[in-house]
Amino acid sequence: MSRVRREPHLKLAEVLDELGMSRAAFYRMRARGKSPKCIKLPNGQLRFRRADVDQWLTSCEETLDC
Repeated sequence: MSRVRREPHLKLAEVLDELGMSRAAFYRMRARGKSPKCIKLPNGQLRFRRADVDQWLTSCEETLDC
């Protein structure tokens, strides 16, 4: 049985660094439902799929309403 190799998920710190955003600003945006989709792990940490972050960035460019 072959195993499908998946892309590793991004950590919150990696997404914040890429966006140039503070953790507090990110959580405010997340509370308003304006952040990229994320996965909440059982330990409370967040992970992001690269495709979801890229899609979110594209939607921000198109609507200018992040």
